[in-house]
Amino acid sequence: MRNLISALQFITILPLGKARPYDPPKMVPFFPLVGILLGLILALFDAVAAKFWAPPVVALLDVILLAVLTGAFHLDGLGDTADGLLSSRPRDEALEIMKDSRLGTMGLVAILFGLALKWGGITGLDAHRAIFLIVIPAYARAGILFGMRYLPYGRPAGTGKPFFGEKISLKHFWACIFPIGLSLLLGLKAIGLNLAFVIIIGMILLFYKKRMGCITGDMLGAMVEITEAGLFLVISFGDAL
Repeated sequence: MRNLISALQFITILPLGKARPYDPPKMVPFFPLVGILLGLILALFDAVAAKFWAPPVVALLDVILLAVLTGAFHLDGLGDTADGLLSSRPRDEALEIMKDSRLGTMGLVAILFGLALKWGGITGLDAHRAIFLIVIPAYARAGILFGMRYLPYGRPAGTGKPFFGEKISLKHFWACIFPIGLSLLLGLKAIGLNLAFVIIIGMILLFYKKRMGCITGDMLGAMVEITEAGLFLVISFGDAL
């Protein structure tokens, strides 16, 4: 429970008391559970908001709520990553750009596109809406574990460095059973959801490896946002058929 609370305090702004010292390697496996808790809050909010507003407005409020609950933590990573990786600069210069606290044009565009895609995807959800709102944030944060397992950390020091002190192994993926288990309630759509997750994560990791040969905390945050927006978009496409 202590490590779960630490994980919640690290990537959310939920009021959980005084911040505690945390052990990053022990905290990492709980990231999918953090996603499920965020998803539960999102699904409950969505159900209440739907009684007062039209679906497009509810979807917009859902997107805002996700950003607020995480303190825009992952969105900041998306913006910094876009500024660095889409700059066509060499690896070391791209890493320096990502350290710059200022938001560039590519970062702004990436954030706007990501939020827009997420809004569009949530607007298009119909059947099993609540389940998707719960499991997709969990899958998005489970993606962090794949980034840590398959790519080395790209800086000598940084916010993400402590999380790479211990090699991520299969035992760290135990919490992924929760979103996978919940996805089975979707029937055949579970196949599409899990396949889309594998494809999106695989494409991101291949791009990171080819472009940088490493990963950073900002790039992990970008993975969360891209995966979340991508899954909402793909699943809403299935609901439209």
